[in-house]
Amino acid sequence: MAGVLRLILGDQLSTSLASLQDCDKDTDWILISEVKEEATYVKHHKKKIALLFSAMRHFAAELSDSGYQVRYIKYDDKHNRGSLFEEVKAATRELELTSLIVTHPGEYRLLEQMQTWHKELDLPVSILDDDRFLADLDFFSNWAQDKKQLRMEFFYREMRKNTRSLMEDDQPAGGKWNYDSANREPLNNEIDIPTPSKFAPDEITQEVLALVEDSFSDHFGKLDDFHFAVTRDQARMVLKRFVEERLINFGQFQDAMVQGQPWLFHSHISFYLNCGLLLPREVIQLAEDAYHDGQVPLNSVEGFIRQVLGWREYVRGLYWYKMPDYKEQNFLKAARPLPGFFWTADTKMNCLSQCIEETRDNAYAHHIQRLMVLGNFMLLAGVHPDEVNEWYLIVYADAYEWVEMPNVTGMILFADGGLLASKPYAASGSYINKMSNYCQHCHYNVKEKNGEQACPFNYLYWDFLERNKEKLGNNQRLRMPYATLNKMSDDKVRMIKRDAELFFKALDSDQKV
Repeated sequence: MAGVLRLILGDQLSTSLASLQDCDKDTDWILISEVKEEATYVKHHKKKIALLFSAMRHFAAELSDSGYQVRYIKYDDKHNRGSLFEEVKAATRELELTSLIVTHPGEYRLLEQMQTWHKELDLPVSILDDDRFLADLDFFSNWAQDKKQLRMEFFYREMRKNTRSLMEDDQPAGGKWNYDSANREPLNNEIDIPTPSKFAPDEITQEVLALVEDSFSDHFGKLDDFHFAVTRDQARMVLKRFVEERLINFGQFQDAMVQGQPWLFHSHISFYLNCGLLLPREVIQLAEDAYHDGQVPLNSVEGFIRQVLGWREYVRGLYWYKMPDYKEQNFLKAARPLPGFFWTADTKMNCLSQCIEETRDNAYAHHIQRLMVLGNFMLLAGVHPDEVNEWYLIVYADAYEWVEMPNVTGMILFADGGLLASKPYAASGSYINKMSNYCQHCHYNVKEKNGEQACPFNYLYWDFLERNKEKLGNNQRLRMPYATLNKMSDDKVRMIKRDAELFFKALDSDQKV
């Protein structure tokens, strides 16, 4: 009886995956491969590679224990053919399989490749919808059709109605769709921060860590203190502990930043959602149950569910709706190369240094660090979108192009001209000072607006508005800052331009700034 090859990618580690359904354990084969092409097309963070390789090996072992026939190719296997296509071709021929089934990949470049495989293999290739997501791509495209601006908030409301999450009859729980106004508090010293879930590397993970250290030594990041979950059971433990210990304070402090505290009250489950070890429906349900049981306040559970049901589903839909053109967007004509300190953390700006160091050490930073410190600087400095997208894809263990690109191109850089965001997320040093204690330990003075000791974010913010006035001056959400800018004296504007020019001259000549 002819069998089927079922290809599982490294971010599809779920037994509920569409391509595993109706699998005949006697005749079908599952292929999972640590392919060199995927591991190195950008120089992914060492911890990201270690997480995926270990999770893939554990998942393959679980499938084998459940009676599936699994063909697993390790990175250092002497017969590793280096690409997904070559591994698929070899498997179908050596095992005499008659067709291929794969679940829709998370990157456009990979989908383009797969759509040619049926001709190259001379076999039927079925690319199935990835039904781990709660909104299929048709749902998003139908919602987005004919809209000039695609605001997440309105998509999120449709998702709430569609899934009945946090709904009371036809109304949102508590009478409001969004409780974000209650979720912007800095952290005070009296709040105890729970420790994150950590797992000691088992034998499989230790083998992977040795492989990564040997084969990816020139990649960004550190492997020290690798403690990620690498199985579904461990990932579920991370989720459970978050709901029990940190969700109660997540809403209020989700925007806070504290030096030396990278994990705070965040869930740390995006690693596992994005590779398949957790599913969004179970994540949302556990959080919602905690609210209905009276364990967590509504502002916390709504803020968390909005990230999973709203933002995550939204950026995935937007990515597929707008690719491949979305990759080329550069509305503000940003052209500066990525500053070298994004790899070294060697900068006098303490907020940037802290966030880059934590990214290097953990392959993680929370969303405000990514958006309002790291991304804010890249926006103000006019770094080219290609370089910013590549950096974010490299450095974070939860980064895949479908989730990374809309966040960078649309949210961080405003490179899509406002399709995603209603305004650029630009800010001066005062925002960072309000939401963190970084400024207390900085070489620069956040209170000073101009001069050598002034926080660079202060004058770079106004310089950004000034040099982009033609494109942003009519943005209604920037009406107040532009009114302030227009009232500044000529001498003040000249000082801003002078300070920005001196800063960029030093930056572009690799001086420490």
